[in-house]
Amino acid sequence: QVQLVESGGGLVQAGASLRLNCAASGRTIGPYVMGWFRQAPGKEREFVVSISWNGGRTYSADPVKGRFTISRDNAKNTVTLQMNNLKPEDTAVYYCAGRRTAWREGVLSETTFEFWGQGTQVTVSS
Repeated sequence: QVQLVESGGGLVQAGASLRLNCAASGRTIGPYVMGWFRQAPGKEREFVVSISWNGGRTYSADPVKGRFTISRDNAKNTVTLQMNNLKPEDTAVYYCAGRRTAWREGVLSETTFEFWGQGTQVTVSS
């Protein structure tokens, strides 16, 4: 079983950057596809970005494309989400998640992810 803990959230102004970290324990995340999802108040949780097991392939949802970058360090058992040029509409709780199902390009369903972190709040003021 993999346990995930997110950190790095906070309150920032529009245009700022934040770096979210996801630390895994229990097992190595090496074999797993990892992703970030987010849930804004009153909305359903949505896919943000994913990364293949070796970091060679990534896919970002359209709202964050060109602004958010996912990376991973399997040796350190961590996944990072670099968020630049943040907008008020990026305000949400951000979740790190993992799955064994192979990576594919495109929006991934949250139902295919097997383990989740508790989330970290990101608030962007205008």
